[in-house]
Amino acid sequence: MKTFVVSSEDTDRFEEVQGEAPAPGPQDLLIEVKAVSLNPVDTKVRAGRKGRALGWDASGVVVGVGASVERYRLGDQVYYAGDITRDGTNAELHCVDERIVGRKPISLDHLNAAALPLTALTAWEGLYEQLLVPEGGSLLVINSAGGVGSLVCQMAKRISKMTVIGTASRPESATWSKEMGADHVINHREPMPAQLAALGLEHVDAIFCCHGTDEHFEAMATMIKPQGRIVSIVECRAPLPMMQLFGKKASFSWELMFTKSRFKTPDMSSQRDILDRVAQLVDDGVLRPTLTRDGGKLTAEALAEGHRLQASGAMIGKMAFSL
Repeated sequence: MKTFVVSSEDTDRFEEVQGEAPAPGPQDLLIEVKAVSLNPVDTKVRAGRKGRALGWDASGVVVGVGASVERYRLGDQVYYAGDITRDGTNAELHCVDERIVGRKPISLDHLNAAALPLTALTAWEGLYEQLLVPEGGSLLVINSAGGVGSLVCQMAKRISKMTVIGTASRPESATWSKEMGADHVINHREPMPAQLAALGLEHVDAIFCCHGTDEHFEAMATMIKPQGRIVSIVECRAPLPMMQLFGKKASFSWELMFTKSRFKTPDMSSQRDILDRVAQLVDDGVLRPTLTRDGGKLTAEALAEGHRLQASGAMIGKMAFSL
């Protein structure tokens, strides 16, 4: 089978290699991959994965099942985000634990479906497992035009009926954020508390940070309401000044959708349930796909170019490739 791996000589490049099809473990599905998409995690881990396949989003067809698989059969169309501890999805065939696999939205082709899993899981877990967002209320989404932010805005507005304030630094990002459900958009490169006050809001009930956790922490501590909640998906370069939240009894937590599969947590199969729920919401027209760039056929050259664009910070929505 064909696999695209990080070059062992230059980690900015990829190589196409041929190999044997992987053998599924007892709870694994063997997937014929039809499409994959890019996420920031791909660019972050690339340097440490010489000679290995990246990719943690895929849509495809089940062509093999492990001995203990219960929910899927040959021919099922599925989508999933994979497991950071295993080889990635940039291959013609890929093995994945059935507990983190959902049924592909019927209304989407594989390309659009592949752009959803990682970002949908991150958005859902951050909103409903970490922030515990209420019906109504206000939510600030820092970097609302990215892959995760695009779905956070949609879920918060269309499912939870919240007032959503997005952030963007470019006109095209602001326009996209409003299309995704943001009621207002402020600029995260300018003082945000003053911009929030200009909207008539002293505080927000919750904050979902998709960019610059340490850079924006002081502003977040100012904008969060007493007893409010903040969640972030972005690692820090230095320890956070957590005491800034103490007086407000505000909480801060991390969201990482790979945690469940990495540590085989008791609620690991919740990711299957989330993906199935998201697929139904897409098919019902509540959520819309976030694919903005068709990367074409997956090749070593196309993958390298996609990584360059992803790392530039200029991506709106998601990019996906067909196999």
